[in-house]
Amino acid sequence: MPRRPFRRVVLTTPHTCPSVNSHHFEKRDVVTNPNALTSLSFFSIVVHPRHHRLGRWLVIRPTASKPTRESAALTQFALSSSNTLDFNLTVDIAVRNRNKRIGIYYDYIESQAFYDGDRFGFELLPPFYQGHKTTSEIKPAFQGTQLMLGNSVSTTYNTEKGKGFYNVDVEVYTKLRLKIWIFKIHHVNPTIKCTLSLPVPSNTSSTSTVTLGTDCDVDY
Repeated sequence: MPRRPFRRVVLTTPHTCPSVNSHHFEKRDVVTNPNALTSLSFFSIVVHPRHHRLGRWLVIRPTASKPTRESAALTQFALSSSNTLDFNLTVDIAVRNRNKRIGIYYDYIESQAFYDGDRFGFELLPPFYQGHKTTSEIKPAFQGTQLMLGNSVSTTYNTEKGKGFYNVDVEVYTKLRLKIWIFKIHHVNPTIKCTLSLPVPSNTSSTSTVTLGTDCDVDY
């Protein structure tokens, strides 16, 4: 009798299932397992911190701080014939943090005062933390004696004294960190620049005070 054609039969058991299925199950476990998701999220934050910083920055969009009030008091401002300046000047700058979710660390604050482009005053101020939606005071005080090296200082001084106002520039250099939730963003370095028109004191014992409003600018 004729022989039947040979038919190959393959039996599939759980132990011989194609490996692709096992990989499929493993991937599904990773996606649906909350512990696995937590691990992946933590890993991505550790490996790519700059990307997450940028993402947080773009989502929150911090509002730049800006001086809201400035005032200055000039007690002494006298230039001798040898170009030596005796001075006593205090400045009060109110800085407002307008952000709802961001705190600001003022890690470094350096103030300088200039007359006719020549620096005569310098002071370091203590660091502080500014919470969200709060106003803080930056109060540099310049007092002492300084030799002025500019060629035109004497001419400028006599001209402005005759007009009744001295024009003084004050700059405050800062290093800030932004606190967003539990994260702290690296330093930004804004500079506050104020041009003061200070009335000439009537005598050496009087104090000339001027309120500046919002005349200061901030450069980032």
